[in-house]
Amino acid sequence: MRPNRLFLSPPHMSGSEQEYIAQAFESNYIAPLGPMVDQFEESIRNFTKAPNALALSTATAALHLALRVLGIGAGDIVLASSFTFIGSIAPILYQNATPFFIDSDTQSWNLDPLLLEEAIHKAPQKPKALILTHLYGQCADLDKIIELCKAHDIYLIEDAAESLGATYDHHQSGTFGDFGVYSFNGNKILTTSGGGMLVSPHKDLIEKARFYSTQARNDAPHYEHTEYGYNYRMSNILAAIGVAQMEVLDERIKKRRQIFEWYREQLNTIEEITLMPELSNTKGNRWLTTLILHHTDPNAIRLALEEENIESRPLWKPMHLQPLFKGALSLHNGTSQNLFDKGLCLPSGTQMTQDDVVRVCTILKKALA
Repeated sequence: MRPNRLFLSPPHMSGSEQEYIAQAFESNYIAPLGPMVDQFEESIRNFTKAPNALALSTATAALHLALRVLGIGAGDIVLASSFTFIGSIAPILYQNATPFFIDSDTQSWNLDPLLLEEAIHKAPQKPKALILTHLYGQCADLDKIIELCKAHDIYLIEDAAESLGATYDHHQSGTFGDFGVYSFNGNKILTTSGGGMLVSPHKDLIEKARFYSTQARNDAPHYEHTEYGYNYRMSNILAAIGVAQMEVLDERIKKRRQIFEWYREQLNTIEEITLMPELSNTKGNRWLTTLILHHTDPNAIRLALEEENIESRPLWKPMHLQPLFKGALSLHNGTSQNLFDKGLCLPSGTQMTQDDVVRVCTILKKALA
């Protein structure tokens, strides 16, 4: 008999979800919007200290709305992390804007501030915005990046889809820019099955995004429209799951960081392996424990783990290497390609035990022998 499957990052319910879902059913707020949506938005505001929050169907929708309300459109240049997931970039295309991809640094694996400055000066026209990904729950070098955005009047949108609960100088990721975005996809540290949240210090922009997210319906007793919008709001039922999940977020972050420490204890003496770094003034949520192998093919390790019913995954393939973006604007230094070529994500779900981590590491060590 094969051992139990170890997934990369499976959902972990708190136990209170059914209670909140039952409340939503009893109130008959089954369609999108309702008291649970309001409560979920409030819980995000309270946790992150972001003044304004908008619950949406996905984090990709949240990024799209951020670009729309900032007036990003056809021909505008949007700077973006190259080492990221396509959901960070697709909204740029939705607005017919032009992405300009920027490679990573080695200190955080996130966007390189030095390359950002170079990109700003080399862009064929003044960039209007930057979508900055906080990768695998680890914050980018925000001080330098914010300074550059302010100096050049560039909107900062933080893609904190993976980093809810991560902090930079004791402030929550997603709260430093004009907008921040969180994801509640099934594999994230907090899940509502699917969903996202847009946060901002700008109440007027959040309210404009709220308007667009509900089909841009004007205030009238009939359906009146002077602009087009989207069906982007979150379901009241999914928000009920989110309300329960927020109650255990601190606990989930603590456990993810504990899992990382278990991996570090098992692997830190192996010179072949380097684990993802963390900047000194930050505290990541360690959504996934990730590593690079200096000489070994990571696919060989992935297959060895799969043989034992353990899920692992390569690191993100950089956007500037994707066929979709062949010939796109980019500044690359080889860092993200090296990470993709050599990297692996290990199982990091919060129901893992120390024995589970030992099981993974035993197979990994055997494959390296």
